[in-house]
Amino acid sequence: MAEAQKERITDIGPPHYEKFLPPVIKENYGKWKYHEIVKPGVLMHVSESGVKLWSVRAATPRLLSIVSIRQICDLADKYCGGYLRFTSRNNVEYLFSEEKNVDPLVKATTELGYPVGGVGHALSNIVHTQGWVHCHSAATDASGIVKSVMDDLFEYFAEEKFPGKLRIALACCLNMCGAVHCSDIAILGVHRRPPKIDHSNVNKICEIPNLIASCPTGAIRTATVDGKPTVEIVEDLCMFCANCYTVCPALPINDALNDGLSIWVGGKVSNARSTPMFSKLAIPWLPNNPPRWPEVTDAVKNIVEVWAANARPYERMGEWINRVGWARFFDLTGIEFTKHHIDNFKHAGTTFATSAQIRL
Repeated sequence: MAEAQKERITDIGPPHYEKFLPPVIKENYGKWKYHEIVKPGVLMHVSESGVKLWSVRAATPRLLSIVSIRQICDLADKYCGGYLRFTSRNNVEYLFSEEKNVDPLVKATTELGYPVGGVGHALSNIVHTQGWVHCHSAATDASGIVKSVMDDLFEYFAEEKFPGKLRIALACCLNMCGAVHCSDIAILGVHRRPPKIDHSNVNKICEIPNLIASCPTGAIRTATVDGKPTVEIVEDLCMFCANCYTVCPALPINDALNDGLSIWVGGKVSNARSTPMFSKLAIPWLPNNPPRWPEVTDAVKNIVEVWAANARPYERMGEWINRVGWARFFDLTGIEFTKHHIDNFKHAGTTFATSAQIRL
């Protein structure tokens, strides 16, 4: 019995990260003295013992194919002893200790279509959600818009041309499974109409208690239509999040005419010098206009170039806006200020503590 208990697996979570560290990192863990950017996309890290670690950062497509993954892994096997890592912004970093591999690796990954860059005062890879490819609640596409925006801003990925770092993210609905709340510029898909209820199928394919509980603002109530149990939506309370559609296909929310995108600015994560900042609304709505989304790409490029021309060295988007003021931001970018920019939290004050479970 005691032997069986000894062999028992109690931790079924992910393996410990130390198992995946390159030997040079494991041997110098916690002993790194400094790092410097040697050239675009290439960093050199120096430990207290004088050992050097080289990392080459390359962009990747968010929707990876098996072919792409094998290509990336083949490069890691050839130049890095099989070691690589993905950053939080979906860049791939090749890690190795032999300087002679830098130039051949940069050449090889570039030839495969994965350009090197995104370090220092540059634009990193754009992180995004699933969009129309996978997500049922998406108000817009993800990879298509990111491709279009990155094509216009690629020069800023390949070289350090900014006063500070720039991080862009996209989420295809306001559930925001992308990092849009903490990015310098965020592109957010928005629904503008509540779900359409298919009363004939609600009771057939949905669990009504779960459906009611899925609404974060308590907008869904029980109802009866033609003698059948169903639900109704209090439209003034609906925040168009599509949570209900997630648990009940009889409440589709997608609307080709009214779905669109909004632009947010000023977010970032914390660091040793400053606290985190949450992004705030810049442009309330832009149309879905595939395949190149010109209104979105033009708006993002405009904001980027105004910030780059006016910010001080090392100043992030939100820090620049806080210094010059929001009025100046709207003047410089030419963005129209509307009632949608007024943030008074009155609605949140009446709904934040609301729970459908408590009501029932």
